[in-house]
Amino acid sequence: MAARTLIQFPPTARRGEVIQVRVTIAHLMETGYRPGMDGKPIPRDILRRFTCRYNGETVFAADLYPAIAANPYVAFHLVADQAGTLEFEWQGDHGFSQVERRPLQVA
Repeated sequence: MAARTLIQFPPTARRGEVIQVRVTIAHLMETGYRPGMDGKPIPRDILRRFTCRYNGETVFAADLYPAIAANPYVAFHLVADQAGTLEFEWQGDHGFSQVERRPLQVA
C-alpha cells in the first residue's frame, strides 16, 4: 500500500531559475527502541533514504536515521534548466520503496 505524500514546487519556472522543492511522506518512523504493550521493543521501521532525480539525474539525496521524526519533511532547491520530470524515491526497512513523479515545465 502506498504512503500518502505531499510534494510542492512551482509547476512552471523560467530557464535557470532556482526553485524550492518541499516533500513529505506519511510514515511512522518507528525507531525500534520504544517498548510495546508486552514490554518488548517494537521492531524498527524507518525510511532510510530519500532521493530526487531531475530527468534521471540525482539532484538531491539524503540518508535518514531513527532520530528523524514521523512523516519526514525535506526541502531543497534546484536549478530549473529544462522541462522534464522530477522523480522522488523513498526507501525504507522491510523492503519499503515508493516512487512519485511530477512534471516540471520550463519556459
